[in-house]
Amino acid sequence: MQRRVQPELLDTLPACDPAAMRSRRELRLINAIMGNHRWLTREVRRCMQPGWRVLELGAGDGALGAQLIADGVCESQQLTGIDLAPRPSAWPSEATWIKGDVLAATWPDAEIVVANLFLHHFEPAALAQLGARLPAKCRVFIACEPARRRRHLFQGALLSALALLSHVTRHDMRISIRAGFLGDELPHALGLDGWKCKTSTTFLGAYRMIAQQL
Repeated sequence: MQRRVQPELLDTLPACDPAAMRSRRELRLINAIMGNHRWLTREVRRCMQPGWRVLELGAGDGALGAQLIADGVCESQQLTGIDLAPRPSAWPSEATWIKGDVLAATWPDAEIVVANLFLHHFEPAALAQLGARLPAKCRVFIACEPARRRRHLFQGALLSALALLSHVTRHDMRISIRAGFLGDELPHALGLDGWKCKTSTTFLGAYRMIAQQL
Protein backbone atom coordinates (compact mmCIF):
# COMPACT_ATOMS: atom_id res chain seq x y z
CA MET A 1 0.00 0.00 0.00
CA GLN A 2 1.07 3.55 -0.67
CA ARG A 3 1.13 5.62 2.50
CA ARG A 4 -1.96 7.82 2.77
CA VAL A 5 -2.69 10.31 5.58
CA GLN A 6 -6.37 11.08 6.21
CA PRO A 7 -8.26 12.76 9.07
CA GLU A 8 -9.28 10.52 11.96
CA LEU A 9 -12.65 10.86 13.65
CA LEU A 10 -11.26 10.95 17.19
CA ASP A 11 -9.29 14.09 16.36
CA THR A 12 -12.51 15.93 15.47
CA LEU A 13 -14.41 15.09 18.68
CA PRO A 14 -14.34 17.10 21.93
CA ALA A 15 -12.47 15.34 24.71
CA CYS A 16 -15.70 14.99 26.74
CA ASP A 17 -17.73 13.48 23.88
CA PRO A 18 -18.99 9.99 24.87
CA ALA A 19 -17.84 8.57 21.53
CA ALA A 20 -14.36 10.00 22.10
CA MET A 21 -14.23 8.66 25.64
CA ARG A 22 -15.23 5.19 24.45
CA SER A 23 -12.68 5.26 21.62
CA ARG A 24 -9.88 6.22 24.03
CA ARG A 25 -10.82 3.27 26.25
CA GLU A 26 -10.68 1.03 23.18
CA LEU A 27 -7.28 2.47 22.24
CA ARG A 28 -5.98 1.40 25.65
CA LEU A 29 -7.16 -2.13 24.81
CA ILE A 30 -5.46 -1.99 21.41
CA ASN A 31 -2.23 -0.72 22.98
CA ALA A 32 -2.36 -3.59 25.48
CA ILE A 33 -2.91 -6.21 22.78
CA MET A 34 -0.10 -4.81 20.63
CA GLY A 35 2.20 -4.43 23.63
CA ASN A 36 3.00 -0.82 22.74
CA HIS A 37 3.23 0.65 26.23
CA ARG A 38 5.16 -2.34 27.56
CA TRP A 39 7.72 -2.04 24.78
CA LEU A 40 8.06 1.74 25.10
CA THR A 41 8.42 1.52 28.87
CA ARG A 42 11.09 -1.16 28.55
CA GLU A 43 13.08 0.83 25.97
CA VAL A 44 12.89 4.11 27.90
CA ARG A 45 14.11 2.24 31.01
CA ARG A 46 16.97 0.74 29.01
CA CYS A 47 18.10 4.13 27.68
CA MET A 48 17.39 6.29 30.75
CA GLN A 49 20.34 7.91 32.50
CA PRO A 50 20.35 9.74 35.86
CA GLY A 51 19.04 13.27 35.48
CA TRP A 52 17.67 12.75 31.98
CA ARG A 53 14.23 14.05 31.03
CA VAL A 54 11.48 12.48 28.94
CA LEU A 55 9.23 14.32 26.47
CA GLU A 56 6.14 12.56 25.11
CA LEU A 57 4.70 13.89 21.85
CA GLY A 58 0.95 13.44 21.46
CA ALA A 59 0.56 12.28 25.05
CA GLY A 60 -3.21 11.81 24.60
CA ASP A 61 -4.92 10.38 27.67
CA GLY A 62 -1.68 10.29 29.66
CA ALA A 63 -1.64 6.51 30.05
CA LEU A 64 1.93 6.00 28.84
CA GLY A 65 3.36 8.77 30.99
CA ALA A 66 1.49 7.47 34.02
CA GLN A 67 2.95 4.01 33.39
CA LEU A 68 6.49 5.40 33.13
CA ILE A 69 6.06 6.98 36.55
CA ALA A 70 4.29 4.00 38.13
CA ASP A 71 7.03 1.63 36.91
CA GLY A 72 9.77 3.86 38.30
CA VAL A 73 11.30 4.58 34.89
CA CYS A 74 11.51 8.30 35.65
CA GLU A 75 10.36 10.80 38.27
CA SER A 76 7.31 12.98 37.69
CA GLN A 77 9.49 16.11 37.54
CA GLN A 78 11.44 14.58 34.63
CA LEU A 79 8.36 14.08 32.43
CA THR A 80 6.64 16.45 30.00
CA GLY A 81 3.72 15.72 27.68
CA ILE A 82 2.48 17.76 24.72
CA ASP A 83 -0.97 17.35 23.19
CA LEU A 84 -3.88 19.38 21.83
CA ALA A 85 -6.08 17.80 24.51
CA PRO A 86 -6.44 19.24 28.02
CA ARG A 87 -4.30 17.81 30.80
CA PRO A 88 -5.74 14.34 31.53
CA SER A 89 -6.65 13.25 35.03
CA ALA A 90 -4.21 10.32 34.74
CA TRP A 91 -1.24 12.65 34.17
CA PRO A 92 1.06 12.73 37.23
CA SER A 93 0.50 15.90 39.26
CA GLU A 94 4.17 16.96 39.31
CA ALA A 95 4.77 16.23 35.62
CA THR A 96 4.51 19.05 33.07
CA TRP A 97 1.68 19.20 30.54
CA ILE A 98 1.78 21.52 27.51
CA LYS A 99 -1.56 21.98 25.77
CA GLY A 100 -0.88 22.89 22.17
CA ASP A 101 0.12 21.89 18.66
CA VAL A 102 3.46 20.06 18.61
CA LEU A 103 4.37 22.00 15.47
CA ALA A 104 3.88 25.33 17.24
CA ALA A 105 4.37 24.77 20.99
CA THR A 106 7.72 25.39 22.65
CA TRP A 107 9.38 22.07 23.47
CA PRO A 108 11.42 21.78 26.66
CA ASP A 109 14.85 20.21 26.64
CA ALA A 110 14.75 16.44 26.98
CA GLU A 111 17.24 13.66 26.39
CA ILE A 112 14.55 11.10 25.46
CA VAL A 113 11.59 11.80 23.17
CA VAL A 114 8.81 9.23 22.83
CA ALA A 115 5.70 8.97 20.66
CA ASN A 116 3.01 6.30 20.56
CA LEU A 117 0.52 6.01 17.68
CA PHE A 118 1.00 9.69 16.93
CA LEU A 119 3.51 10.31 14.14
CA HIS A 120 1.38 8.57 11.50
CA HIS A 121 -0.96 11.58 11.60
CA PHE A 122 1.62 13.70 9.76
CA GLU A 123 2.54 14.13 6.11
CA PRO A 124 6.26 13.97 5.20
CA ALA A 125 6.75 17.76 5.33
CA ALA A 126 5.31 17.94 8.85
CA LEU A 127 7.41 14.95 9.96
CA ALA A 128 10.49 16.80 8.72
CA GLN A 129 9.43 19.80 10.84
CA LEU A 130 9.03 17.57 13.89
CA GLY A 131 12.46 16.06 13.37
CA ALA A 132 13.99 19.54 13.06
CA ARG A 133 12.35 20.56 16.35
CA LEU A 134 13.92 17.82 18.45
CA PRO A 135 15.53 19.34 21.56
CA ALA A 136 19.23 20.08 21.33
CA LYS A 137 19.91 17.66 24.18
CA CYS A 138 17.87 14.83 22.66
CA ARG A 139 19.89 11.63 22.52
CA VAL A 140 17.16 9.03 21.93
CA PHE A 141 13.89 9.08 19.97
CA ILE A 142 11.62 6.09 20.53
CA ALA A 143 8.39 5.66 18.58
CA CYS A 144 5.70 3.04 18.12
CA GLU A 145 3.37 3.45 15.14
CA PRO A 146 1.11 1.31 12.93
CA ALA A 147 2.81 -0.96 10.39
CA ARG A 148 1.34 -0.44 6.91
CA ARG A 149 0.46 -3.91 5.69
CA ARG A 150 -2.78 -5.36 4.31
CA ARG A 151 -2.74 -8.22 6.78
CA HIS A 152 -2.97 -5.72 9.62
CA LEU A 153 -6.13 -4.30 8.04
CA PHE A 154 -7.57 -7.82 8.24
CA GLN A 155 -6.38 -8.22 11.84
CA GLY A 156 -7.98 -4.88 12.72
CA ALA A 157 -11.28 -5.87 11.16
CA LEU A 158 -11.23 -9.17 13.07
CA LEU A 159 -10.48 -7.42 16.37
CA SER A 160 -13.23 -4.87 15.68
CA ALA A 161 -15.76 -7.66 15.23
CA LEU A 162 -14.64 -9.74 18.22
CA ALA A 163 -14.33 -6.81 20.64
CA LEU A 164 -17.37 -4.93 19.29
CA LEU A 165 -15.31 -1.79 18.79
CA SER A 166 -17.10 1.49 18.14
CA HIS A 167 -17.51 3.03 14.70
CA VAL A 168 -14.94 5.72 15.64
CA THR A 169 -12.27 3.15 16.48
CA ARG A 170 -13.12 0.95 13.49
CA HIS A 171 -12.78 3.90 11.12
CA ASP A 172 -9.63 5.32 12.70
CA MET A 173 -7.90 1.94 12.84
CA ARG A 174 -8.15 1.56 9.07
CA ILE A 175 -6.97 5.13 8.51
CA SER A 176 -4.06 4.67 10.93
CA ILE A 177 -2.80 1.49 9.28
CA ARG A 178 -2.89 3.08 5.83
CA ALA A 179 -0.88 6.02 7.22
CA GLY A 180 1.64 3.77 8.95
CA PHE A 181 5.26 3.06 8.15
CA LEU A 182 7.60 0.33 6.91
CA GLY A 183 11.37 -0.02 6.77
CA ASP A 184 13.33 3.19 7.22
CA GLU A 185 10.45 5.46 6.12
CA LEU A 186 9.95 7.12 9.51
CA PRO A 187 13.56 7.95 10.43
CA HIS A 188 14.11 9.17 6.87
CA ALA A 189 11.01 11.39 7.00
CA LEU A 190 12.12 12.80 10.36
CA GLY A 191 15.54 13.65 8.93
CA LEU A 192 17.39 11.27 11.26
CA ASP A 193 19.72 9.94 8.58
CA GLY A 194 22.77 10.79 10.69
CA TRP A 195 21.43 8.91 13.72
CA LYS A 196 21.80 5.24 14.57
CA CYS A 197 18.31 3.97 13.76
CA LYS A 198 16.72 0.58 14.24
CA THR A 199 13.23 -0.25 13.01
CA SER A 200 11.16 -3.40 13.25
CA THR A 201 7.58 -4.59 12.90
CA THR A 202 5.58 -7.10 14.93
CA PHE A 203 3.08 -9.76 13.91
CA LEU A 204 0.25 -7.72 15.44
CA GLY A 205 1.06 -4.61 13.44
CA ALA A 206 3.37 -2.43 15.52
CA TYR A 207 6.12 -0.47 13.75
CA ARG A 208 8.89 0.30 16.20
CA MET A 209 11.74 2.78 15.89
CA ILE A 210 14.69 3.47 18.16
CA ALA A 211 16.91 6.33 16.99
CA GLN A 212 20.05 7.29 18.90
CA GLN A 213 22.14 10.42 18.39
CA LEU A 214 25.69 9.48 17.41
